[in-house]
Amino acid sequence: MGSGVQHALEQLKTTGVRITPQRHAILTYLMESMNHPTADEIYRALEPKFPSMSVATVYNNLKMFMEAGMVRELTYGDNSSRFDANVTDHYHIICQECGKIEDFSYPSLHEVERKAEEETGFKVHGLRMELYGICGCCAGKKH
Repeated sequence: MGSGVQHALEQLKTTGVRITPQRHAILTYLMESMNHPTADEIYRALEPKFPSMSVATVYNNLKMFMEAGMVRELTYGDNSSRFDANVTDHYHIICQECGKIEDFSYPSLHEVERKAEEETGFKVHGLRMELYGICGCCAGKKH
């Protein structure tokens, strides 16, 4: 188990949350996943190990993780939420063919926040930027 998972579990315990085997597995899967899974994908991945677990259990745990600030919900036009355990400032690039989502960081984009505040008088509380394109795997299939 990674130190990030262990830290998150300790954080949950300090708030009085009981760490069930299902909760532990959902959090571990999410934190070790690099593909920003949906609740259904998490459920399908863990169902063989937890056959009595329901999709509602996954959703309830994801909601609790979001309330604890451990997970971010990403909503897109297809009505399926994806979940990201990387809650640090970062951006996403999304493949228009397969839907793969990759994280990337570019510190200069924080300048966009400063410029927006300067020009509009708004106080920026968050930023969500997405780039769209074709991933290397899908681009390779077209050749």
